[in-house]
Amino acid sequence: MVVCGDDGLAHRLAAELRGVYGEQVTLVVPPSQRTERPPVVGRARAASAALLDRMVSAAVNRAGGGAVGGAEPAGSVRVVEAAEATEAKLAEAGVERADALALVYDDDETNIRAALTARRLNPRLRLVLRLYNRRLGQHIEELLDQAATLATGVGDAGLDASTTVLSDADTAAPALAATAVVGTTKVVQTDGLLLRAVERPPLRPGQSPPSGLATLAVLSSNEPAGADGSDGNGEQGPLLLPEAAAVREATGRGTVVLEQVSYVGPSMPSSGGGRGLLPSFGSLFSRRLRWSLAGLVGCVAALAVALTVVTGEHPLYATYMTLLDLFAINEPALHQNLARQILQLLSGLMGLLLLPVLLAAVLEALGTFRTTSALRKPPRGLGGHVVLLGLGKIGTRVLTRLRELNIPVVCVEADPDARGLATARRLRVPVVLGDVTQEGVLEAAKIHRAHALLAVTSADTTNLEAALYARSVRPDLRVVLRLYDDDFATAVYRTLRAAHPHASTRSRSVTHLAAPAFAGAMMGRQILGAIPVERRVLLFAAVDVAGHPQLEDKTVGEAFRPGSWRVLAVDRTPREERREEPAAEESYEENRAGDGASGWEWDLPDTQVLQKNDRVVLAATRRGLAELLGRRSRERAGA
Repeated sequence: MVVCGDDGLAHRLAAELRGVYGEQVTLVVPPSQRTERPPVVGRARAASAALLDRMVSAAVNRAGGGAVGGAEPAGSVRVVEAAEATEAKLAEAGVERADALALVYDDDETNIRAALTARRLNPRLRLVLRLYNRRLGQHIEELLDQAATLATGVGDAGLDASTTVLSDADTAAPALAATAVVGTTKVVQTDGLLLRAVERPPLRPGQSPPSGLATLAVLSSNEPAGADGSDGNGEQGPLLLPEAAAVREATGRGTVVLEQVSYVGPSMPSSGGGRGLLPSFGSLFSRRLRWSLAGLVGCVAALAVALTVVTGEHPLYATYMTLLDLFAINEPALHQNLARQILQLLSGLMGLLLLPVLLAAVLEALGTFRTTSALRKPPRGLGGHVVLLGLGKIGTRVLTRLRELNIPVVCVEADPDARGLATARRLRVPVVLGDVTQEGVLEAAKIHRAHALLAVTSADTTNLEAALYARSVRPDLRVVLRLYDDDFATAVYRTLRAAHPHASTRSRSVTHLAAPAFAGAMMGRQILGAIPVERRVLLFAAVDVAGHPQLEDKTVGEAFRPGSWRVLAVDRTPREERREEPAAEESYEENRAGDGASGWEWDLPDTQVLQKNDRVVLAATRRGLAELLGRRSRERAGA
């Protein structure tokens, strides 16, 4: 595996490939720059990068002693310094012999240029690109896949020469959204569904097991594996993908259960407008104006009835005459009886009262149309919502994820030209414009009645200040912070947890959340994610049943191999009709359209037969997935 990058994501991705998947990694990073003093915000980042460099170098030195025949052992990292990923540096990194290449520079153009060069050097290379422009990324993905197909022959490129375009904002958004809802980042996303792994305490005698999609693991009996420096507790260590009998026999031990993330709190109060382009009739006018109009209509109807009684005319004719009197376009009733004259005077008076009401109705309707495209304010009585700070690259993606879960959100943004304001306006999400560090801004977002605070601005100090202020207002508020530096995030988490032990606090860096998705893409498009279980790892993959004798024409129970893999879901939709990932700039409504129509079936009975055209979601160990996919498992040198 080759990883090229210029920020913390490259180092985190290399550590993920080495530690979780046991891969041999070559890391291409810019040379260290020590000529100028970094700014205050950057010093922590530079220190973190230097620390990671020292860790990588130490790993390389340890691994170098165990190499056999000059080959790098599995799980090692080799560092190549290069200002940019040129053809010469990619060749030096071994791209021509590599299985996969990740280009995670912060600049889209740099990643595209390096991807084109790498595809020419190795047409069978699996490419993973970090691009924020998703529409451009879709075209680049198709271009590079087509180039691989033409270079290797039709049908030879296959999945191993695939190109995957990811954005750190997109990959981190599901975990941040799940943290705000349920307080965990152990999540996996598949086809619009968000799944989480939950640790359950040991069952008491007579207690029934909790509901869930599947039991993924049984935890260690005493201390967690690795607590004393070991990798396991022998026979009492964690059991991955256990049988039902093993779960029942593991009394006094906790379990890890897979659940679907859902929100059961209050929904966003409706303002009557919906999400359509045109507001409803009721939203055009205020309640007071509607009552005024209703009163005038009632008075006109009463005058029409009275005129019918007095003159004996047909009701329709009497109504017509009343309207003529109302608009002062009828002849004066000079030579008619007194009752008719009084009714005409009353109709004229009603016409005078109608004029200001009609003018108010026109002005209110015009104002409603003008504010339909404007930002909404938090509605009265709102509670149980998520306060989202920042509508930049990360905040916009998180906002979309939260609304996909139907979670009420109030956004706070200081920049009136932020890129996420258009998304908030389209989703009709309330926005408070103002600096969150100023007094009264969080109060306007109704932080005192919120369910959680999600601070994802680009400034670490702003996120921390907002979290501390929110804690002073609501000591039990769930707080999630986006922090750049992992060490700083850990220190903040421990301090806030110690100061508020009964409140939920999470501090996360985007690189830490995004690295698993990039690593999974480097292992192949089948990998959906990975969830740690003590010192071991469970992988989640989407696999076609065809071509796998362990799955094809087998029941779910027969396909289950304890300790190796387990079928969690099946999709029977024909391959040509399966829903692909959302395109670049699809709207919120288009993204939600596929949620309910997803073809995945969960909580499968053991008797269900897996057919050739099915596609399944598996939970598997690393060794089990390698065996199922026919990959030769790597062995450490000298083992």
